[in-house]
Amino acid sequence: MMKKFIVFVLAVILSFCTLTACTSGIMDEGNNEVVTPIPNMISEIPKAFYSIANEQGTLVELWYNTYESFSYGTTNLPLSKRAIVYLPFGYSDGIKYNVMYMMHGGWSNEAGLLGTPESPTNFKNVIDNAIENGIFAPLIIVCPTYNNTNANGQDSDNYSLALQLTHNYHNELVNDLIPAVEGRYSSYAQSTNTMDLIASRDHRSFMGFSMGSVTTWRTFEYCLDYFRYFFPSSGSITSSGSYMENIVKKSGYTANDFFIYAMSGTNDFAYSGFTAQINAMLATDTFIKADNKKDGNLAYNVKEGYSHNGMAQIEYFYNALSWVWKGKNEVAQSDYTAETKITDVINDPVFGNWGRMIFPVNSGYYGGTTLGNLSLTWYQNINVNHTVEICNYFKNQTLEGNQVFYDIYTEGEKMADPHKADTGLFFFRGEKNAPFAVTCAGGGWAYVGAMHDSFPHALELSKRGYNAFAIIYRPGAQTAYEDLARAISFIFMNAKALGVDTNGYSVWGGSAGGRMTATIASYGVEAFGGNSLIPKPSTAVIQYTGHTDYNPMGEVPTFVTVGENDGIANYQTMKRRIDILNAMGVPTEYHAYRGLGHGFGLGVGTIAEGWLDLAVEFWMNHKS
Repeated sequence: MMKKFIVFVLAVILSFCTLTACTSGIMDEGNNEVVTPIPNMISEIPKAFYSIANEQGTLVELWYNTYESFSYGTTNLPLSKRAIVYLPFGYSDGIKYNVMYMMHGGWSNEAGLLGTPESPTNFKNVIDNAIENGIFAPLIIVCPTYNNTNANGQDSDNYSLALQLTHNYHNELVNDLIPAVEGRYSSYAQSTNTMDLIASRDHRSFMGFSMGSVTTWRTFEYCLDYFRYFFPSSGSITSSGSYMENIVKKSGYTANDFFIYAMSGTNDFAYSGFTAQINAMLATDTFIKADNKKDGNLAYNVKEGYSHNGMAQIEYFYNALSWVWKGKNEVAQSDYTAETKITDVINDPVFGNWGRMIFPVNSGYYGGTTLGNLSLTWYQNINVNHTVEICNYFKNQTLEGNQVFYDIYTEGEKMADPHKADTGLFFFRGEKNAPFAVTCAGGGWAYVGAMHDSFPHALELSKRGYNAFAIIYRPGAQTAYEDLARAISFIFMNAKALGVDTNGYSVWGGSAGGRMTATIASYGVEAFGGNSLIPKPSTAVIQYTGHTDYNPMGEVPTFVTVGENDGIANYQTMKRRIDILNAMGVPTEYHAYRGLGHGFGLGVGTIAEGWLDLAVEFWMNHKS
């Protein structure tokens, strides 16, 4: 009954989506879906597309937790796995993107198709150029791996083991990978709950070559709830048409609810078995030979002379991408946009009297009239998309009944010292009872530049499941230390109500906030009036500051990022401090980025992009 209910709800949602242009992404002026013909032949990739594009997308590493597939139900072997994610040029959280999950073949791993951020492949250039030239719409591509325990892909070197892993991969895909990707990046899924992921299945596809094709068929078998489009090539799982037909019948879906576009080559050793499966499927009533998206649900193209190799693989993938989604992506609807006036956010009744704390209380340190042209003193890298997203996050959380802002001082304390009225904590919720971090923005001890230097960090941490707080503190070093000590004490005192785990907490900060982080990590909260029972943080994450002080009696594991062109805080100052900590036996990690100046924040679009994930990994390694 539950499956029938879900399918009924999905049918209603999809019917509505058809009316609102969210099925295939291609509509004519009359709001009718355009027929997209299947090409008569597999096109070769233009040679020019292998060159570096003018408009280059970004590769990022995504780490997520899962379990060994054979024991997924008992979760007795936890694994940390990596996927490579492609974000198109101009990626924005304000735009909804289709998502393609792209699986490698045998003897490979998640980096085999697009490479890594440090070493992209030529196929990444092909995708960049194809999007730039309008061959297909900008999209998110996810390259995971079915490999289980070996990062070098040797699991898929064992044929029988690889078959077992691909057969079980759907558990990890649905329960772990899709939520990790689409909970962090902007897709058509409104959230990562089951119903929202099902409702967005028209905008999700799976493709694979060879053993990746086997994984594609298994995804079709187990994950029709989540995917509409499937692109297998040169890899089969059966010669029985009835086996494949029963998959559809048992799923509750119909022949109109999916599309398969298969490809192979005549000289491919897998061609015979692959073709046999396709022909057996077409002999049933469920699978219908297709000429376009509207007529039929199974297309099969064969390339004369093509073998089972990497060139064939990427041409099949290129052709699939060129066919499935065209046109423009939808702009996500939100209450605030880049054109929203800053004063409209501050004075929005939903925030009560704390809306003024979202931006610097001393308005002399920020400029601009809208979220799109906000400027902050000493910061040059403010990300408009982050600003808009953060303001909408605050509003949506508040409207959903989740408290965002917390006072750290009592009314009596604020009356005795009115400056304490300009302090507090912004809470970015992660998973319940997950560890917490406190982020501290810079501002030269004159103001708090949270919108660039702590809010984005806290939001990203929450997307990864951690609870994160951003502190608004009083200007001045001593008062800032006192406020941070009070804030950490407040969190410990209210940990149960907040739903956070206090074990192994961390403190993060940049510039002046970096000094706050280092100082609390060196001496603990007790030194600044905090609760004497609270331990030091397990980890200090520090950005671009010139802090030199350290506690010879002991320091905590420290992660540092700096820019070598920083004209405010020389990067070598922090290197000398790191050298001292290393001599003390303190675990450290130090990253100096060539060409970057002061205040690069999350480093989006720079050489430093991805540093936060490295910091999270460092924190988790030293949490206990």
